[in-house]
Amino acid sequence: MARVWQQPFLNVFRHFKVDEWKRSTKEGDVAAVTDKTLKCTVYRVRGSVSASNYIQLPKTSTQSLGLNGRYLYVLFRPLPAKHFVIHLDVSTEDSQVIRVSFSNLFKEFKSTATWLQFPFICEAGTPREGVAFPGARWTCLQLDLHDILLVYLHRCYSHLKGVRLCASMLVRSLYTSDLSFDPAITVAEARRAKLPVTPIPREMAFPVPKGESWHDRYVHIRFPSGSSHAPSELVQKSGFPPEAAGHVPRLLPSPAACSKPARDPRTLVVQKHDPTASRWAPAMPRPLPEVRVSCERSEVSSVAGPGDCSQEPSAWVETTDEHAASDGLHVFAHQATEPMAPEDAAPNEPPGRKQNLPEAALGKKRFQEGSFLPDPILRLKGVIGFGGHSTKWALWTPDGAAVVYPCHAIIVVLHVETREQRLFLGHTEKVSALALDGSGSLLASAQAWPHSMLRLWDFQTGSCLALFRSPVHTICSLRFSNSGELLFGVGKDRHGRTTVLVWGMAQLGRGGEAIILAKAHSDADVQAFQVAFFDEARMASCGRGSVRLWRLRGGVLRSCAVDLGEHHALEFTDLAFGPAQDGHTLYVCSRSGHILEIDHQRMAVRHARRLLPLQNPCDPLAQKQTFSLSPGIAISSLSVSQSACAVGSEDGYLRLWPLDFSSVLLEAEHEGPVTSVRVSPGGLRVLSTTSSGHLGFLDVPSQVYSVLVRSHTAPVLALATERSRGQLATVSQDHTVRVWGLATLQQLYDFASPEEAPCAVAFHPTQPTFFCGFSSGAVRSFSLEAAEVLVEHRCHRGAITGLATSPDGRFLFSTCSRGTLAQYHSGAPRCRVLRVAANVVCQEACPSSSVLVVSGDSRLLAFVGPCKYTVSVVDAASLDELLRVDISTLDLAGSCLDSPVALCFGPSPPGHLLVSTSSNTIAVLDARSGCVVRELSCGRPAACASLALSADGRFLLTAAERALRLWDYAVQAGPSCQVCATPPPQVYIGHSEPVRAVAFTPDQQQLLSVGDAIFLWDILVPREGRSPESVQGAPGAPLTCEAGPDSEQLEGMASGARGPLQQLSMSPPALLPRPGLCAGPPEGFDGALFLSDESRGPEDPHQASGLSVMVQKEAGRAGEGACRVTGSPRDLGRRPHPCGWPSACSTGGARARPPAHPNSYRHFTARYKASSPAQGLSLPPAGDERLRLKAVVGYNGNGRANLVWRPDTGFFAYTCGCLVVVEDLHSGAQQHWLGHPEEISTLALSHDAQVLASASGRSGAASCCQIRLWDIPRGSCRQLLCHHDTTVQALAFSPDDRLLVTLGGYGDDTLALWSMATCELVSSTRLPEPVHGVAFNPWDAGKLTCVGRGVLTLQLLWGRAGDISLQAHREPVPEEAGVWELSSLCYGATPLLYCGSSEGQVCVWDMRADCCFLAWEADDGEIGVLLCSGTWLVSGSNTRRLRLWDVGAVPELRRQGSGARSSSVFLERELTLDGAVVSAVFHDSMDMGVVGTTAGTLWYISWAEGTSTRLISGHRSKVNEVAFSPDESHCATCSDDGSVRVWCVASTELLIQFQVLNQSCLCLAWSPLSCRRPEEQYVAAGYSDGALRIFSIPRTAVELKMYPHVAAITALAFSADGQTIVSGDKDGLVAVSHPCTGMTFRVLSDHRGAPICTLQSTRKECGDFGAEGTDLWLAASGDQRVSVWASDWLRDHCELVDWLSFPAPGLKGVSVLAAPWAQCPGCPPCTVPPQASGCLPPSLAAFCPWDPALLVCTGLGVHPEVVFYSLRQKQVVEKIPLPFFAVSMSLSPGAHLVAIGFSERMVRLLDRSSGAVQDFAGHDDSVQLCRFAPSAKLLFTAAYSEILVWEVTGC
Repeated sequence: MARVWQQPFLNVFRHFKVDEWKRSTKEGDVAAVTDKTLKCTVYRVRGSVSASNYIQLPKTSTQSLGLNGRYLYVLFRPLPAKHFVIHLDVSTEDSQVIRVSFSNLFKEFKSTATWLQFPFICEAGTPREGVAFPGARWTCLQLDLHDILLVYLHRCYSHLKGVRLCASMLVRSLYTSDLSFDPAITVAEARRAKLPVTPIPREMAFPVPKGESWHDRYVHIRFPSGSSHAPSELVQKSGFPPEAAGHVPRLLPSPAACSKPARDPRTLVVQKHDPTASRWAPAMPRPLPEVRVSCERSEVSSVAGPGDCSQEPSAWVETTDEHAASDGLHVFAHQATEPMAPEDAAPNEPPGRKQNLPEAALGKKRFQEGSFLPDPILRLKGVIGFGGHSTKWALWTPDGAAVVYPCHAIIVVLHVETREQRLFLGHTEKVSALALDGSGSLLASAQAWPHSMLRLWDFQTGSCLALFRSPVHTICSLRFSNSGELLFGVGKDRHGRTTVLVWGMAQLGRGGEAIILAKAHSDADVQAFQVAFFDEARMASCGRGSVRLWRLRGGVLRSCAVDLGEHHALEFTDLAFGPAQDGHTLYVCSRSGHILEIDHQRMAVRHARRLLPLQNPCDPLAQKQTFSLSPGIAISSLSVSQSACAVGSEDGYLRLWPLDFSSVLLEAEHEGPVTSVRVSPGGLRVLSTTSSGHLGFLDVPSQVYSVLVRSHTAPVLALATERSRGQLATVSQDHTVRVWGLATLQQLYDFASPEEAPCAVAFHPTQPTFFCGFSSGAVRSFSLEAAEVLVEHRCHRGAITGLATSPDGRFLFSTCSRGTLAQYHSGAPRCRVLRVAANVVCQEACPSSSVLVVSGDSRLLAFVGPCKYTVSVVDAASLDELLRVDISTLDLAGSCLDSPVALCFGPSPPGHLLVSTSSNTIAVLDARSGCVVRELSCGRPAACASLALSADGRFLLTAAERALRLWDYAVQAGPSCQVCATPPPQVYIGHSEPVRAVAFTPDQQQLLSVGDAIFLWDILVPREGRSPESVQGAPGAPLTCEAGPDSEQLEGMASGARGPLQQLSMSPPALLPRPGLCAGPPEGFDGALFLSDESRGPEDPHQASGLSVMVQKEAGRAGEGACRVTGSPRDLGRRPHPCGWPSACSTGGARARPPAHPNSYRHFTARYKASSPAQGLSLPPAGDERLRLKAVVGYNGNGRANLVWRPDTGFFAYTCGCLVVVEDLHSGAQQHWLGHPEEISTLALSHDAQVLASASGRSGAASCCQIRLWDIPRGSCRQLLCHHDTTVQALAFSPDDRLLVTLGGYGDDTLALWSMATCELVSSTRLPEPVHGVAFNPWDAGKLTCVGRGVLTLQLLWGRAGDISLQAHREPVPEEAGVWELSSLCYGATPLLYCGSSEGQVCVWDMRADCCFLAWEADDGEIGVLLCSGTWLVSGSNTRRLRLWDVGAVPELRRQGSGARSSSVFLERELTLDGAVVSAVFHDSMDMGVVGTTAGTLWYISWAEGTSTRLISGHRSKVNEVAFSPDESHCATCSDDGSVRVWCVASTELLIQFQVLNQSCLCLAWSPLSCRRPEEQYVAAGYSDGALRIFSIPRTAVELKMYPHVAAITALAFSADGQTIVSGDKDGLVAVSHPCTGMTFRVLSDHRGAPICTLQSTRKECGDFGAEGTDLWLAASGDQRVSVWASDWLRDHCELVDWLSFPAPGLKGVSVLAAPWAQCPGCPPCTVPPQASGCLPPSLAAFCPWDPALLVCTGLGVHPEVVFYSLRQKQVVEKIPLPFFAVSMSLSPGAHLVAIGFSERMVRLLDRSSGAVQDFAGHDDSVQLCRFAPSAKLLFTAAYSEILVWEVTGC
């Protein structure tokens, strides 16, 4: 209700009583005068200095206006020949205060994280540029504060905090409102002419004499212009495709010559020009073509005039001055790409991202074409570094579990045990001070830049609560009081005096700001400052020659010096108050080694001690003297606990003393001087920092010192990455070379070179060595294994400027500052010099990793030289020159010669060479011919110093100054453009110094940037993913189709006229078949073509009138295609076919239009499956089944509304694959209803809870989808219905349960009605447009409602023969509500209908009046679920948010009609889940419910407690392995989603989950009981990047991570004793490793060339099979080979026992599932000839548990069969034929049972003893996994992400 009193508008001057000057203030020459034009009193503000003459509201800057109106109207007039300034202080939703300024004093647009400056320039006919012209008129300046923050800073507007109007101007008043008024139209004129505008209120109107025009006398400026039309379109939302973008206004160019360049800055311009000129003048950075204006809402397109003069539209501001042509009023804003602080990004964006301003200003569609997905695409994951401004700031959190420290401009919270980082982003300069309050809820930080900028953070959430500037220069110290109510800061003012400030925090949590309570100046030096824990009004400080005690009383801060006596000349460095039991002691240390104990009540020195060095190194620690006249040890810091005092000194020691300083308790030596020490809150750990960049802690009980952080102490110059070990090498100006682990961000090696500085570094691609070049010209090779220098070369005389290795490892190249190029042979362990070429490299090149580069095929070498303007390309082997490109000739129009700065080769083909030039462009050259392929403009301010291109050529990373730019390099130039159409880059900042080098990590999942520190960024899009837009530039003719007249009419019913041709694109793109790879549809492809809808015209004008259409079905003639339509010639209905499938309509030979996938996640899309159900199963007789389905693990998050729950009866059901799972929520017992052949899409429950309807997609043999009606009491299928073609999107029962409505998915668009009494189809209608939801009217069973592009109401008309006709009425979405589509609906109180939209709005419809009267922003994404009961509304969206709204006031707002405001709708609760919300059901009271998400999770929601509890959970992706604990109490599963999950076997409840991002977990093994101690249990998991992780189950932690393989690990096995792990990869290598040490001690390459499919190990009896060893293990590879080995790993013995080779299957097609590591990128499994690589059936083998001498194999040989091989007889003893090739197999440890899974979606149980065979169905995809439990009582099978648990009977 806070907004109600400000509606519909508010007179700010009147409300705050400006004339009384009590709630406002004036300064200088401010007077009230009478204006002759307005004939009223106005305020005149004049004076030569604007800052000294102003009106300010409110009175002080600590107060707030609290005005939340979207628009601010300033009614003012600039004084002639004078300057004026308008300052607005605007608060954002995250309590950030932004200053927005408008002035004709500004020359250009400027932007910082907290200040926007817009120029207001009057150009022509004025004495001076920018000064108001003599004829300046009264102006209504309308500012859209919401869009100004959204467009220019990507922040959300909250309220207007303050206004300052500075000289010189006349101002009438200020107004705020949520309405966009037209000041030229009065209320009377609008009513008389019935104009569709909001007229200006009488109070705000300017007087207009009779006979004159408003525009002749006044000016109206609206800024930004597009805000009032489509505010939701201004900023791109990440994660949405381009089709989600709104309509963008465009200007149509005419063929004319380019005009002169426009102004560069983003400027508000008032310009006089020719009367015939256009009233629109967008500013451009390049010359503009003339434009013509066809209407006020024209469209702007990117155009290129003659001479390749192109323009890119910028943000502009609309003027309603009709005489702009004569008076020349133009308001526009120029585009620019400027970075901002990471913290100043939108709250739902990952930090570090700044959106390009033109992208934000012009809307989403234009800039999303071919742009990134998602946006932002980078997220800062971690940093390596410490300090920056100083190295003394490191704090403990109150719980002692983490430390807080600065890393230049980043604040890091490091968890001590897990080493996980949490980053606080927002500072733009180095952090100079930190403080954390006692409760750990508030963090304060200051950055080092005059004047210091302070930030206050919510420490728990990481959000910035306040940002303000301190009145002093760099803050050197910050301290909180113990309660957190006061913040103390120490710094120096501009006169160099020490200043102490006190801020109050009381108002911070209530939307206020930090208030300065007191400020004091002191001539004494302050090096340290502390607040007393016993009295927050008392403080102490120390410095050079002084110790002072401070006290805050009555808002005054006073201090008094302590009498130091003989110690008055000491330089004190730190101080600390004594423990609570000794509350009067203050400990102070000095640089001379003194420690003083001061009684702060008596203000006198009680004791003085001195720390001295040992006279004899052999003396014990206890004999250290504390008094002497000799020089002491400089103490830099101390910290006091309850019983000890920690002291850090410059000799590098941390010493722990008792409080009486009698002897040293502990000491730890560091590599550099200790700069600070901090005792943890519990007193058991001591944190220390050093000037050498080290951060660590001493654990007092264990007496162990641990290093947390190591860092460079100077800027990092270059970097290099290594793939096999995941390592990073950096060189720095601190004369060190360091090697880091990319996974842990911890330092592994450190090489120091005090005499010469390292300049460049490079790893050898295959050997464990790296190369480093030095300033002396030396090039050294270092061994990582021996940690020593292998060889040194000195063939250079100057400093090394470049170093590069060829990807094949053959050559090393180096360049120096004297112009020499050297080539080395690096293939040998000790590389040697091959060639040295003098004067071929530019001698002016700076050291960089980008001035010397080698192509990806190791054939070409490029460098800058021989002069600074040329780039040379030479043969990498012979150094013969192949190409020389003169970069200075690329830009002939430039004022200076262009020169190359950095180089980078692209992937081959196409073989591009990228050159960054000094003119801030990137030229893409053909590496063979040197021709310019394309150019990228980097913009200001500096050239790219480093650039890198991803291995697939998708992403281009550039670095200029402190900013990173990431480009979508794969997007090609559009066919209609003459210049590059590459979308603007995404800009990221965070570095406080220039970025020196950038690189992608070897796995291409992350990228690195180095400068002041080392930053590791995550790429948030999978590397195999490509945006659909990138395919449009691919070669090949566009796929087009034509529609016949009938189809055009059908489409016109929905969207009006269309063009004759439509371009079709595949999304995601289909890959072309290549030899040896699977050729098939891409992953997730459903077989439909998506229609490009970019040429869609305006909506049919007939729609707006609510077209009424009658559709009738004639009884007894259902099979005919004719239908009678009244009200429109367009065909709305479709007759039901006699057999149940839809009839086809002939269009006279026209080709059918492929269906377009609606832009809504509400539509169900079946997951692509290459498999098909088997025919002719050997089903067991009833009662004789050996398998009984016991439990289903998982929930199908791909379904929609596939969850039902009836709280009163307790019925709870959901779907998993093709199964309906009915579960008792109390006991967990499950029933499973089988029958559907395909994945179930949706469910519906009748109102009497007696019937459940379920729908699935069409299978391969069937022609229609299946709809099953289940009898709930009996648990059986009551009826099977078939009608829809593709999918069923929604089901709904009528209120009386007499009818069932079924809605077809896209491509079907059929709505069908079924009689529940006869289960017959009574009506079928083809809808004219995509519909996203359907529901029956609860108050009228004869009406149902659909939502899509509007609300479609269907009235059911019953015929005499029992048939039903439909009368349709459509109401479009109101224009003022936006152009979005409705995606969900639910009914509320009579007669309200709530609808959710694709853009996050909720609109409320009055179904009696058929109108929308209320709408509000409910989310940032599409709302897919809406539920309403009573006064509560629940909304769920694809942003993972679930929100509870109080809509109790909505029925009352209905009476207000379209004038209703949403301020009475309140957000009560919000929960963030793990995926998009797809299903939800709640109790009638709405206090509890169950919600399903796309992550495959069902959540129990309690709004009363505000909690979400996981009910059902499953994997998101394909399950690859199941492993059991030895006692069978738990099992573990792994999946392509990178997770390892541990389940309770008895309850199938998820207990533990380990998640690894951006990797797939392909195999799993559980350690046996003999491993280490019995209570210790470990799970080993192999990943697609070659990593092997060992997880400790009791500690739920990662125990060990190692890289035994370079390729993906496909199989794992523990040895029988658990002391060894055998792992196999997709390249056929088998590695043997120790799980304790992580060391790989043996690698077997016998299976090289084929992936390892199976590994198994078992205990071996002595003498078995004629081989020695304790273990017997086997390996099966994909080339039909099996090897059996005997090993004793403790003795390092391994012996081959047997080797089996089988022929490959014949040429007959084999339908199998390719393993995830063998599939084509982006391709699903498919049916292809078996010779195609990766598509052969997997080779499966296992030791027979009931006969150790038998080996059981399948997938081997030319026929599908199970082979029993005797290891003793060395021959096959039995073969059992199979109907298909197996893809999984498991042998029962008990009975002689073999379980086999097939791609045909069935499981076969084979009893070897009796020969009986039983087949079981239940999966909807290939059964890729079968595993018996150790007890043989359970069988686990998996198909994709679903896991079925079968109970084995008869064991």
